[in-house]
This record gives sequence, structure tokens and C-alpha cells, in this order.
Amino acid sequence: METINTINLPSFLRRTVKAYLLKAHIRHLGCELSRIGRSRNWQLKANFSQLQAIIGFIEQENEQSWIWLAKLLKKEYQHLSHDNLLALALRIENVTIAALMAHTDCTLAQARKVLDELEGLD
Repeated sequence: METINTINLPSFLRRTVKAYLLKAHIRHLGCELSRIGRSRNWQLKANFSQLQAIIGFIEQENEQSWIWLAKLLKKEYQHLSHDNLLALALRIENVTIAALMAHTDCTLAQARKVLDELEGLD
């Protein structure tokens, strides 16, 4: 079972144009998006594959006011487990150490360990 990440989204509606479209897509993916109390801050609960889908949607739509959210969600890659890195590496065609590090911001040692395991050297 994948772990659920909880991410705070400060001033989500104020920073986002067409927030209704983004919120609808996030909820369509099965993520939980809710307002924190009566504040303007929101909270997103999603697993790793859902985070990837949100980032992919943001990059595909190319809406400039959503870029901050993609950057914020990419920071969650720093907290990836070895299994998550391995699953991501399996999805990338012709994965290299540099490509894996660029996609996930993981360390060189983590990338090498994942690729060694994929190649059967581990």
C-alpha cells in the first residue's frame, strides 16, 4: 500500500487561476483536497502516483499560475522510498542515472542502487 502524503497548499485559490478546473482534476484522481478551517490555506492528501498524475496534468495544461503547485509537489520526491524510486524507474524508458536524478531529485547513491537492482546486479 502506498503512503499518503499530506501537503499544505498556502493561499491555494488566490495563487491559482482557473482553480475550479485544477480542483476538479485533483479530485477526479481520487485525491483529497480540503480547506484548512476557515483560512485561505488548503491541504492535499495524495499518494505518489497521484502526485505524479497531478504534476503531469499541470505540465500538460501549461497554465502559468499552476507552476508553483508542480514545484511544490516535486519537492515531495525528496521523501521517496526505495520502492517508489524503483516503480518510477520502471515507468521511464531507457532510464539512466542522470534521468532518474533529474525526475526525482534523488541522490546519486539512491539512483545507482535502483538501477543496479533493475539490471539485476544487486
